[in-house]
Amino acid sequence: MAKKTIVVQQYASAARRPDVQRRTLIGLGLNKVNRTRELEDTPSVRGMVNAIPHLVKIIEERG
Repeated sequence: MAKKTIVVQQYASAARRPDVQRRTLIGLGLNKVNRTRELEDTPSVRGMVNAIPHLVKIIEERG
């Protein structure tokens, strides 16, 4: 059974953002604009993405 994944892209800078938002980006494996990551689709990852919708967007859902 294949795991579901999502592709997340950072489209805004973390400059002048609260530290908790920067740490959330680092937790997702993102730290520069236009960088993408393929992550396992879990409730914790979805929660992190939903906490910073002004910085990241979900490009694709696989699986």
